[in-house]
Amino acid sequence: MLDTILTNANVITMDPARPAARSVGIWQGRIVGVDGDVDALPVRHTVDLGGATVLPGFIDAHVHLAWTGLGQNSARIDPQGGVDGVLAAIGEAARQHNPGEWVDVVGYDQRPLGRHLTAEELDTVADWRKLFVIHDSGHACVVNTEVLRLLPEGTEHEQGFLAESGMAAVRALRQPYGIGELVNAIEAAGRTCLSEGITSCAEAGIGGGLISHSPIEAAAYQQAFDTGRLPLRVQLMVTADALRPVAAHAGDDTPRAIDLGLRTGFGGDRLSIGALKIFTDGGMMPRTAALTEPYVGLDHSGQLFDDPTVLRDIAVDGHRAGWQLAIHAIGDRAVDVALDALEHAQAEHPRPEARHRIEHCGLVRPDQLERFARVGALAVVQPNFLTYIGDDYAAIMGPQRAPWLYRGKAFLDHGITLVGSSDRPVTGGAPLRAIQFTVERRSDKGLSIGPDESIAVEQALAAYTTAAAYACGAEHRLGSITPGKHADLTVLADDPRAVDTARIGSIDVIATLLDGAVAHGKDVLVPPAGLEPAT
Repeated sequence: MLDTILTNANVITMDPARPAARSVGIWQGRIVGVDGDVDALPVRHTVDLGGATVLPGFIDAHVHLAWTGLGQNSARIDPQGGVDGVLAAIGEAARQHNPGEWVDVVGYDQRPLGRHLTAEELDTVADWRKLFVIHDSGHACVVNTEVLRLLPEGTEHEQGFLAESGMAAVRALRQPYGIGELVNAIEAAGRTCLSEGITSCAEAGIGGGLISHSPIEAAAYQQAFDTGRLPLRVQLMVTADALRPVAAHAGDDTPRAIDLGLRTGFGGDRLSIGALKIFTDGGMMPRTAALTEPYVGLDHSGQLFDDPTVLRDIAVDGHRAGWQLAIHAIGDRAVDVALDALEHAQAEHPRPEARHRIEHCGLVRPDQLERFARVGALAVVQPNFLTYIGDDYAAIMGPQRAPWLYRGKAFLDHGITLVGSSDRPVTGGAPLRAIQFTVERRSDKGLSIGPDESIAVEQALAAYTTAAAYACGAEHRLGSITPGKHADLTVLADDPRAVDTARIGSIDVIATLLDGAVAHGKDVLVPPAGLEPAT
């Protein structure tokens, strides 16, 4: 007997073998079948969806849950208030803490201010607290003198502004956040994801570097899972900082690994280890993404995170040890470094099914596309960067390079798997809003950015379902409404393919189901345990 049948629905299965249906049967959290395969089967509960649209649960292939949740409970500033207003808000936040304590401040963006804050300015409002003012990109910060004097000798900064490795040094000082605090943050961010139709995500970096919060951060995810507070499926990317030399058997070809040799694929359906995260450059917001030509109006072209040879060696060692690689590369010079590393790794140690990923792909030159396809890399992009920050990005790239930003159609035309994600909390994470951008290629202020990179709604939906599942090695259990897969579903008020493009981002998420149970939205969709069969 089935647990539930969803009927009178517009089902977009994302399964090419059977792309559309009107009903879905669910048993013990799995999809049994659609339409005639299940319509005659006995069922405990039938739900009439009244024509609502049902899709596989969206998958966000690159997100930062802990960072998002912590930011929701941190002091937030509004750079639009000017330097004086920002300093006043930071001072107010500082007064809520005891002298000597750390004060996290989020929402920092130098662009509306016209310059960065300085340590000296922060000192005027710190009153002996340690101020950690975090740039929205996650790649930079400003700190006061109390923090600067604690940094390792030789740490480079500009009047208290630190980027990339300097930011990582501050992050290392600020750690650790408590496991309980992290669990609260993960749960809060996860529930936000569910409200947007997301049922699975890849946490893009634990274990060190720019974005870690504790040396035992994985324990927070495990505790969240053990206590029923992990709202959705999570795959944990491990930063390359966590690799260390190991004395493995020579025949195992593993020069570096994390403890016990754990790697991509370890874990279960709800919590697992994903890719090895490798940083090659910074971000466009703080102007640290590594370009081949300077930013418009500036005399520099960003920076690499480390020497290209060092980055290549890390990638090769991770590849040899059996990891899927997720290489952060935003600028086109960084993309060159990532492609070099992947070519080198595959030439020395062929692994055709490695599914290595390049995260962001912010600026990809036309001449890089064929090479991108040849190395078999997946393009994990964040369309909402251009939704919310696209006007600025287009300006700093100039008219020649702006059409190359966060490509869509060019990747698909070259046979490159296009994977959707958000990089939440850098920008808003709603998949429907990102899908709207990939179709219309227009920022929220109306600027057209690379219109030739527009893709069809169906292709955009695939980026957040089937392609994202493939990128996370989960295509056999997630990403489409196919018999045997988890009943992770998103119920929408409208069909994204049928409404005006400008309305896609505002479609209401009626409910989100995880393993057939309502995780967000109208709980009338699924009955409580023990309900008698519907008549």
